[in-house]
Amino acid sequence: MQIRQIKEALEALVIEGEGNLDIEVEHVYASDLMSDVLAFGKPNSILFTGLATQQAVISAHLAEFNGVVFVRGKKSKDGSHKFARDNHLALLSTRFDMYDACVRIDSVSRGAVPAPTPASVGAATSEMSLSHQLLILGNDFTNAGMVSTEVKSILKKIGLNPKLVRRVAISTYEGEMNVVMHAVRAKVNLTVTPKLVEVTIDDEGKGIPDVELAMQEGFTTATEEMRAMGFGSGMGLPNIKRNTDELDIKSKVNQGTRLMMRFFI
Repeated sequence: MQIRQIKEALEALVIEGEGNLDIEVEHVYASDLMSDVLAFGKPNSILFTGLATQQAVISAHLAEFNGVVFVRGKKSKDGSHKFARDNHLALLSTRFDMYDACVRIDSVSRGAVPAPTPASVGAATSEMSLSHQLLILGNDFTNAGMVSTEVKSILKKIGLNPKLVRRVAISTYEGEMNVVMHAVRAKVNLTVTPKLVEVTIDDEGKGIPDVELAMQEGFTTATEEMRAMGFGSGMGLPNIKRNTDELDIKSKVNQGTRLMMRFFI
């Protein structure tokens, strides 16, 4: 991944190293402990840190990193920018905290580039309206739940009712797991307006032959391997139905399934 892609995903300000944005990085290392950076950091990485000091930049340089991103909008007030310039490091600043920065980069690495977050996020208002698109990959059990986690994080930042956020997160997670277990890939669209949260999951896969049967508690087409991992109890769609205010399911065999989940604010 190029540093330029990281800059765009994090809506970051370039403090130093505009000419270094095309450099490729292989890893992201997030830490405020520079001894850990030196002990465990891998060459050709980029450092995410809330420690906006020259020592952080020096540590990244000694560990053979290609750049540093200061999180939470921090900017160093010492000689960091000059040290970065002299040693050919990219130095950036993003308003996102460390966790959200890592989640956004993970989304980029999986092909789901987050949409820019409005500056007003943090308080729900009568003018609030936002949209995000994310991607789920089938059979990707390692990253299963990351999309749901990002959806939850977005809604919490807006300031929605925690009980509503929980219902949306649970429903999205159940839908995400269905994609991971049964589909090739899916696009997830999150839309928030003053009156409504809507999550649509459009997948490419084998579809559902009998939606009414699939809605019955305990019905499952999960394999033994999936069940051994703790998935496929047959509660996915019923659980979505239980947590949504409106649920619409359209499915075509050997084409895919579209879940539209609505939650009233």
